[in-house]
Order: sequence, then C-alpha cells, then structure tokens
Amino acid sequence: QVQLVESGGGLVQPGGSLRLSCAASGFAFSTYIMTWVRQAPGKGLEWVSTINWGGGSTTYADSVKGRFTISRDNAKKTLYLQMNSLKPEDTAVYYCARGSQTNITARGQGTQVTVSS
Repeated sequence: QVQLVESGGGLVQPGGSLRLSCAASGFAFSTYIMTWVRQAPGKGLEWVSTINWGGGSTTYADSVKGRFTISRDNAKKTLYLQMNSLKPEDTAVYYCARGSQTNITARGQGTQVTVSS
C-alpha cells in the first residue's frame, strides 16, 4: 500500500536549519507530483511547496520562498525539504503528500518541527 514516512524534524533555534526527508513506497514515485504541507498548532493545513515529476519545476508559498528548498531523488524514492533561516512561525507538523497543492491523494504521518530559543 501507499506509504509516506517523514523524518528529520526536531527542535531548532531561530535562524537554524533542518532537512526533512520523506521515504515513499507502494506507488510509482517518479510519476507523481509531490508536495509538502504543514499544520501549526490550532491552525489548518498550509501548503508549503510542490515539485514536479522530474524535479525541474518547483513552487513555494510566499511565507517560505527564499528560505526553503524542495527536491527529490527518484532513484531513492525520497522527497526532501531543506529549511534554512527558520522562524518561530515555522513551528508545525510537516507532512509529505502525494499530489499537487489542490489534489492531495495520500499523506504521511508527519514530523514535528519546533523553532524556539
């Protein structure tokens, strides 16, 4: 069955960096658009970034543009999110998702990112 397993979250100070990974299995990873979304405490899901099949096209929410970088390794069936210059408002559970911003068909269990001094 479809599995998306996120890792790499944790506690980091403001201005710090983290790299999230998402290991995919159970489907043809290289043929799907992939997306990162997040959910801050008490808030709804927020779209973060999307990458196309080959990795040549990426889009970002304004709130993370210039700080986050989405990438993928189709040979390893893995999606990444490099997060730099982290801010307290980036604190959230981050989810890896199969599909585009408006058509998510599967989602992982999430990994917690906490930005605090």
